[in-house]
Amino acid sequence: MLQALIIAFTIYALIKVYVSVMQIGYIVTERQKTPVLMSSEKYIEAGNYAVAKEKLALTGHIIEYLLFVWWSIIGFGLLYNTIISYGFNSSMLISILFLIGFFALDYIVSLPLLIYQTFVIDKKYGFTKTTIKLFVTDQIKSIAMFLTIGLGVMALLIWIISSFEAWWFYGFIVVISLVLLINFAYPTIIAPMFNKFTPLEDLELKQKIEKLMDNSGMKANGLFVMDASKRDGKLNAYFGGLGKSKRVVLFDTLIEKLNHNELLAVLGHELGHFKHGDIWKNIALMSILFFGIFFIIGHLPNEIFTELKATPIAGVIIAFLSLIAPLIIFIWMPIVSLFSRHNEYNADKYGSSVGGGEYLVSALLKLVGENKSFPKSHPLYIFFYYSHPPILERLKKLGYKNDTDTKMQTDGIFTFIGESN
Repeated sequence: MLQALIIAFTIYALIKVYVSVMQIGYIVTERQKTPVLMSSEKYIEAGNYAVAKEKLALTGHIIEYLLFVWWSIIGFGLLYNTIISYGFNSSMLISILFLIGFFALDYIVSLPLLIYQTFVIDKKYGFTKTTIKLFVTDQIKSIAMFLTIGLGVMALLIWIISSFEAWWFYGFIVVISLVLLINFAYPTIIAPMFNKFTPLEDLELKQKIEKLMDNSGMKANGLFVMDASKRDGKLNAYFGGLGKSKRVVLFDTLIEKLNHNELLAVLGHELGHFKHGDIWKNIALMSILFFGIFFIIGHLPNEIFTELKATPIAGVIIAFLSLIAPLIIFIWMPIVSLFSRHNEYNADKYGSSVGGGEYLVSALLKLVGENKSFPKSHPLYIFFYYSHPPILERLKKLGYKNDTDTKMQTDGIFTFIGESN
């Protein structure tokens, strides 16, 4: 059984590597062609940035596969027997220690990739403003959250696995409940641990946003500006939270680069997701995914843990679930992404109707330029990874034509003539 899983994971890894290689080759070719949506210099730079990120992702795919093979053949047995050798008798304690060891090693292995992305790639292309002190602080906060909230949830799952025959079903219920809780608590509890949020001071913009929300029937617990610029220069905005915890959050970088009309068009897009209930659709799709993961793990024969040279105690089961979850997620995500791309088109349509199509187009073009987003991707890469439609397709749906007779090029970004500020 373990051999079959290793073969399945090998196929999964090969597909990911193949898609990454095809994406790199595609961008290398396309970046030499006539630029679209941005100047030639920025087009090449965006292509170089995309290639650099994908090469790092390719390295990550290879490391993920090697780590899976190591855990399957050596790691589980080595970690389990090491913990047992200290004479611990409590199944709960052994499980907790096993999970700490399992996730600690994964974190240590992935950390160099994160450091390279932050301080080499993002720095080279002018994104990161993260200092070493801020990076270390963020990591400490993340570790602290894992050792408190994360281990608390795992302790609950360990108890459920140890107490119920149908543990996989109750475990699924716990995880979905946790997803809902995180969505509810994120804007008011979790996000402020990493960023500073201040009320929107631009009264004119605030009134316009509130009017837009009132017309859409959305209630939010405040309009806030996030100090995203302390980490990087990327632009974004979002509605966070569920129920009364909902917040409108604008990155300070977004406010700096977009005018009021463009900001309202972007928020109109986000309101489209609210109007269409997209967050609940996504939660439903993710619920199906988590149900499948827990069902599969809950019905694996105990012999597989014998092959892993470990006893099927709760901690080992949870770690193995985490180990093979990426394979299951990879199979399911193209389906989720297909629905997501459909939802994005509808949100664009709504944002265009309430905020003006020309302003949404103008905002999207600025987002492409400022975020150095290469506008083209290989079809296979789009199929597996794109939760949003390709930018060229989105713009086409909004009526944009890359026509220099009707557009002007400013700073390498095409905008509509007569755009108001």
